[in-house]
Amino acid sequence: MSLLARLKSTSDLKAFSRDELRALADEMRARLIDVCSRTGGHIGAGLGVVELTIALHAVLDTPRDQLVWDVGHQGYPHKLLTGRDEGMETLRQEEGISGFLKRTESPYDAFGAGHAATSISAALGMAVGRDLRGEDFKVAAVIGDGALSCGLAYEGLNNAGHSERDIIVVLNDNEMSIAPNVGAMHKYLTSVQRNSLYNRLRSKIGEIADGMGGKTGVPGTLLRKWEESVKAFLTPGVLFEELGFRYFGPIDGHDIDQLVDTFAAVRELKGPRLVHVITQKGKGFPAGESVEKWHALPPGHDPSTGKQLKASTANPAYTAVFGKGLAELGTLDPDVAVITAAMPSGTGTGAFAKAHPKRFFDVGIAEGHAVTFAAGLATRGVKPIVAIYSTFLQRGYDNVVHDVALQHLPVVFAMDRAGLVGEDGETHMGLYDIAYMLAVPGMTVTAPKDGTELLALLRAGVEQDAGPFCVRYPRDVVPDAVPDLAKIEATPHATWEVLRRGREVAILAVGTMVGPSLEAAETLAAEGLDVTVVNCRYLKPYDELTLTALLADHRSLLVVEEGTVVNGFGAYMASVVERREPSVRVVAHGVPDRIIYAAPRKRQLANCGLDATGIAERVRALHESEAVAG
Repeated sequence: MSLLARLKSTSDLKAFSRDELRALADEMRARLIDVCSRTGGHIGAGLGVVELTIALHAVLDTPRDQLVWDVGHQGYPHKLLTGRDEGMETLRQEEGISGFLKRTESPYDAFGAGHAATSISAALGMAVGRDLRGEDFKVAAVIGDGALSCGLAYEGLNNAGHSERDIIVVLNDNEMSIAPNVGAMHKYLTSVQRNSLYNRLRSKIGEIADGMGGKTGVPGTLLRKWEESVKAFLTPGVLFEELGFRYFGPIDGHDIDQLVDTFAAVRELKGPRLVHVITQKGKGFPAGESVEKWHALPPGHDPSTGKQLKASTANPAYTAVFGKGLAELGTLDPDVAVITAAMPSGTGTGAFAKAHPKRFFDVGIAEGHAVTFAAGLATRGVKPIVAIYSTFLQRGYDNVVHDVALQHLPVVFAMDRAGLVGEDGETHMGLYDIAYMLAVPGMTVTAPKDGTELLALLRAGVEQDAGPFCVRYPRDVVPDAVPDLAKIEATPHATWEVLRRGREVAILAVGTMVGPSLEAAETLAAEGLDVTVVNCRYLKPYDELTLTALLADHRSLLVVEEGTVVNGFGAYMASVVERREPSVRVVAHGVPDRIIYAAPRKRQLANCGLDATGIAERVRALHESEAVAG
């Protein structure tokens, strides 16, 4: 029987020998590599924390002790140890094991998250809740070093250290978030790994302490003070000590003996303490270790090479089209600068970084800073393009309003992964950007119907200087081939495009919904129902002339958008039309007001009625209700 199969609960780990724990780590790595080669997933971070995960569960009394994992990318080994080994074949699948930690999935998942740096704040809340209720258990948070570029991590550290609560923070230092880490904190942490003088002195202190045979008194006190002085002088531990944490480390994150012994000792202490663990992201992955490409892999890849087993014949993704066009735009316009938040590959901006390195800025996991930094650039005549996933830009919303919009600064926001994101699940759904950007005064909100229009809108955003401008695009492939950017003209400001003229219902389609709306219109035409289809590429400001013509010719408008139906473009158009022509009915058709879970993107669209079949069905229902009413 395999060691994983022997585990009935994490308490069984306490009976394993150290050699068995090491063998278990090898077994878990092989299992993760095998599963992810079929399901896809964030494999790199998980492979790096196998031994760390084993040690934490072996020492802590989980799930009674609360173990909080940051983001969830590190959580795959945790899932293997907590009763989900057999279910891992369904990882990231519809109704399967989540790609992130999820409270409803297991009592071992103390806190769920898909965005970085929430773990310390959440863990402190749990510790305070424990103390207020007079309970007795340990709380530990595991945070990656990449998350230390995020302001929320420092807010949590500052408050937790000041609180003097019983809390353990484990800093998983692998020198990577998704891309290699950037910023002063990365340099600060790296210094300790390369400080041979400190490591030699630390070993010598240990030898002296061992030679004292456990004696206490003045010599022991002086020894401890000397060690603290050396540590403060030579290591980054002083930062955490000054924040109120007792610092331990750095320790080898792949040494089971050292991990278990350290956590066993730290568990018995009180107050805030931080354990600094050095790990290797992607450890054991046959195709290479600690490489940005292996952060996450799609399903159906060869683990020995990381390549897809079947070559894709599809058109390029919107992200790739954006990246290529962005690099070309940088050549055409020397004032363009690009900012991303730790995602040069995920946003496609790596192409711009390679072509124009002096005008590319990766600010780390710091979306709010990225936005305000871009605002500062804009005050000096630079044309900043901020490329951030729709779901992550939510973290910089105050900066969008306060630092960009209120000062009418011409910052362009490129929002990747807008809409439904398939297997990435609920934490990464870009469903709210239409609603939150429409609410910002002076914001131009756009959505392209294809890759060519994406670049045309990008050019329009860069060429205008009236204020902030955003363009949203999906996690999908473009429907048609895309020419070079130099051959694409900027989309005229505040214009729609009437793609099909009919006599009855008019479909106002937003971005990705243009294609299925046209398909639905053809189906309806064959049934004798003639509808208009409009590409509403500018959501705000909208095309007043085209809307006026539509109101004159149609009694019903169906607004179709791949975003939340609450306060989206449909709701916006309903308020506009009600003021202008109250006799015309406006119906919003978008993503319903509920959480959308992981599933293939096409299935998610169909479930929300946002494929051609669902749109046609909604038009029929609207037309029939109008006929009954009329």
